Amino acid sequence: MKTNPYAGSLRKNTSPIEQRLWFFLRDRRLGGYKFRRQQSMGPYVVDFYCAEKNLAIELDGPSHGEAAQRMKDPHRQRFLETQGLTVLRYLNEQIIHELEIVLEDILKKLNAL
Repeated sequence: MKTNPYAGSLRKNTSPIEQRLWFFLRDRRLGGYKFRRQQSMGPYVVDFYCAEKNLAIELDGPSHGEAAQRMKDPHRQRFLETQGLTVLRYLNEQIIHELEIVLEDILKKLNAL
């Protein structure tokens, strides 16, 4: 897939929520699976990506509640799925308040794929 020029910038400017989840995904800490962050996927950049299982993880912050973004998200989701990706989406609030449940959900999905 074509590399998105903004991916590197996004990696350098990660949000505190992304940093929190990345701590548990990096260095094969979750079930031994390798993740990349801010991975280009065609015209999009996914927050986290496990190539071994073709799994993308997207974190939805406040902007995803705005009308314009709500209209874009389904198109983005369909594009990623047509590329063979399984996409998991979590709200930032879930990372803050339910991190253990999110990690268990991610691991369960990885093991099922």
